[in-house]
Amino acid sequence: MMNYLFDPAHWTGADGIPNLIGEHLVYSLIALAISAVIAVPLGVYIGVTGKGVFMIAGLANALRALPSVGLLILLVLLISPAFPSKMGYILPSLIVLVLLAVPPILTNTYAGIRAVDAAAVDAAKGMGFRTMKILTDVQLPCSLPLVLSGVRSALLQIISTATIAAYISLGGLGRLLIDGKAQNDYSQMVAGAVLVALMALVFDQVLAFITRRIVSPGLTRRTVNSAAAADTVKIPVTP
Repeated sequence: MMNYLFDPAHWTGADGIPNLIGEHLVYSLIALAISAVIAVPLGVYIGVTGKGVFMIAGLANALRALPSVGLLILLVLLISPAFPSKMGYILPSLIVLVLLAVPPILTNTYAGIRAVDAAAVDAAKGMGFRTMKILTDVQLPCSLPLVLSGVRSALLQIISTATIAAYISLGGLGRLLIDGKAQNDYSQMVAGAVLVALMALVFDQVLAFITRRIVSPGLTRRTVNSAAAADTVKIPVTP
């Protein structure tokens, strides 16, 4: 594995590792953006209105159980005849990744909205806040930790599953796995697996950092912990 990763020949050209990483990221981030656009508003609507809760327990769990590779091949057979270009293969891959990423974002957004303290909502109503202002100023900020946790989980699943794009001759780090298996080059396969794992770990830490920066300290208990730590500091008293 180390010989493969440190070979300069594998870091240049269209099949070089940097280009494969870039393709993998493009697939992953586009799928995440589409998933968030679908799942966050839907989760907010279900959480606020209480309508469509069956989607959380039924549809979301059903999507998790879909066989990714089988669904990908089926979608390629259905869609590729309508798109003679490369889009006939990219679109099925994105659909599979979106279906995989929607459930964690949807369920966490719904759970976050429902977990908001009813007293806070009642206080906002008492101050004259309208429904939309309550949502934007109270419910969404309070539910942000759970929403971001769902996004974080979805991105990790997308990055690890985007390797299947190589199964239908697309790019990404899955190429190292597919090509390595075809050539019986196990060092190439291990290198691909390691790079995917490292990418997932890096983005997990990036999203964790973003969460710490944009979520209110009161919701993450950073303020409480800081105060508790300050209380434990012993100040020496001079006689």
